[in-house]
Amino acid sequence: MNYEKYAIADIHLHLDGSLSPKAVIDVAKKENIELPTYDEKELVSCLQAPDNCESLNELLKRFDLPNLVLQSKYGLKYCTLDLLKRISDDGVKYAEIRMAPQLSTAKGLSQEEVVQTMIEALKEGEEKYGIKSNLIVCMMRGKDNFEKNKETIELAKKYRDQKVCAVDIAGAEALFPNDMFIMEFALVKKYGLNLTIHAGEASGANSVKTALSYGADRIGHGVHAIQDKSVCKELKKTAICLEICPKSNLDTKAIRSYDDLPIKDYLKMGIKVSINSDDMTVCNTSVKKEYETLSKLGFKENELREFALNTINAAFCDQATKDYLKQFIL
Repeated sequence: MNYEKYAIADIHLHLDGSLSPKAVIDVAKKENIELPTYDEKELVSCLQAPDNCESLNELLKRFDLPNLVLQSKYGLKYCTLDLLKRISDDGVKYAEIRMAPQLSTAKGLSQEEVVQTMIEALKEGEEKYGIKSNLIVCMMRGKDNFEKNKETIELAKKYRDQKVCAVDIAGAEALFPNDMFIMEFALVKKYGLNLTIHAGEASGANSVKTALSYGADRIGHGVHAIQDKSVCKELKKTAICLEICPKSNLDTKAIRSYDDLPIKDYLKMGIKVSINSDDMTVCNTSVKKEYETLSKLGFKENELREFALNTINAAFCDQATKDYLKQFIL
């Protein structure tokens, strides 16, 4: 089976979770940033989730180190271009890179400067490597974070026609549930922006239900939606796509084994499922590896094609880009 042909789009891909050790070291050396080690092979153990990782909260600790090199225009651009080249070399034709501008302001950059730099990098990546891409800006979960999140939303509105395609919210879902961010979600929808919400990963089906009630256009993960038939019914009715990231779900213990991955159930229910990598470095994966895993788990080629089509159809890009992508898999 030629599973590789279907791994052409990744719509759930975090920049900070996907930095190569080489990119981290290159930026750190140029900007005199202290790292635990400057050896690429040794640094991998600092960036990847451990085999015994027990939760999303534990996995999130792996993001502290990569964020050290995402605090300057140079670091943001260098790391983004490096990521675009790597996924382009791997056969990806379209990606939605997501990152939180507020997490790259520790050394003086404004959120707007971060977004502007990311846009420049994505445009340059398309020119250099031929890969089409857009930016999803992430709000962050936390207490008293409304003003920073509001600024992120305002920037999404300002740059909506310049590669910023959607707003997301990331972070510790179980500690800071979706209903804490009602005002943010309402503002996103008021502005008519695309909204994807991490839900049903570290929390149960009710998290997905909440995300749907606040206008989510896509659901990040959603593996626990299966726990509630009414939520599954709503997902089918609305045709809202789940951004499933199998290896990540295994690493965070959202599932305990691939046998717990409810994709087959979702297929039978008529729920839209896309396949994505989430955090290429932290989870030691890629969208191509994800499709390979599914093929080994017994998914047929027509099912892989369906996942790829769902991914393309759910992408926050124009119809011309979707038509361009479909020619590779049909």
